[in-house]
Amino acid sequence: MSDTSQAKQTAFKPRVFSGIQPSGGLTLGNYLGAMRRFVDWQDRGLKEGFETIFCMVDMHAMTVWQDPDALRRQTRELAAGYIASGLDPEKSILFNQSQVPEHAQLGWIFNCVARMGWMQRMTQWKDKAGKNTQNASLGLFAYPALMAADILVYHATHVPVGEDQKQHVELTRDIAAKFNHDYGQEFFPMTEPVIEGAATRVMSLRDGSKKMSKSDPSDMARINMTDDADAIASKIRKARTDPDALPSEVEGLKERAEARNLVNIYAALSDQTMEQVLQDVGGKQFSEFKPMLAELAVAKLAPISTEMARLMQAPEEIDAIIGKGAAQAREIAAPVLAKTYDIVGMIRS
Repeated sequence: MSDTSQAKQTAFKPRVFSGIQPSGGLTLGNYLGAMRRFVDWQDRGLKEGFETIFCMVDMHAMTVWQDPDALRRQTRELAAGYIASGLDPEKSILFNQSQVPEHAQLGWIFNCVARMGWMQRMTQWKDKAGKNTQNASLGLFAYPALMAADILVYHATHVPVGEDQKQHVELTRDIAAKFNHDYGQEFFPMTEPVIEGAATRVMSLRDGSKKMSKSDPSDMARINMTDDADAIASKIRKARTDPDALPSEVEGLKERAEARNLVNIYAALSDQTMEQVLQDVGGKQFSEFKPMLAELAVAKLAPISTEMARLMQAPEEIDAIIGKGAAQAREIAAPVLAKTYDIVGMIRS
């Protein structure tokens, strides 16, 4: 980026945007890897004076077939998870993507800016479509352009994402740069992907070499964000471990996947490093450590699952919150889209 354009970029108002697909089955991994970080950004935004916008990207969920009733339920469940985890609709804008049509409208323009070769290089397209690309939906192929629109319709300057989405934010920068170049304006910001430190990667409670997943056939392999206190404690007590005592240093966990996973979860829930945890628990057997982890997990997670259950019994409350958030989002997105239309030469009444 040239010095001139770099200077212009500083004029963009700092704004954070991120979203999660409402694909159902929120787990501890979703909470530690994304939702809790969103709350941290919200709190930081209040202190530093920037806006935070969080979205249930239900249009992205449709890139594979969705049962309509399930999609509605999953969207509300994700909203409930956001709120129960600490996202405050009075402090952040919270909404579902499909209620803000500017996303899709800008997405079409970006479909015309992005190049086929860019999309074909996306690793998630390759992973999800596999060898059967001819039967994959056009939406699955093109959704990175819609993701770029999700971000740039708010002129978002920062996007908290996992490592697996970094490539898509880099594509967003490519689309913004090409649009700005093609039309001779520095209109869209060069959004920065934000991956702060090592993301908390939560592994299966039954196999420490595999990521904790909602699709695992064993419910005992994961902690669901809807699990009550008894279920959380039971799953931790029954988590797979090994017979050795916990080491005093992280290096001692190198070949012990299950032990490392439980220590990692404890560290994340207690806001400590793994080194700090092992200073306290090194030498303990799992018969001592698991009750400690269970007590901590219940203290942190049970209130979230309780509030999620309450909200899911009050869908009208969820709908009112995300409806208000959608109206707030449109106040930002509509002028950005209108200016985009003017730039590309579209006539508006």
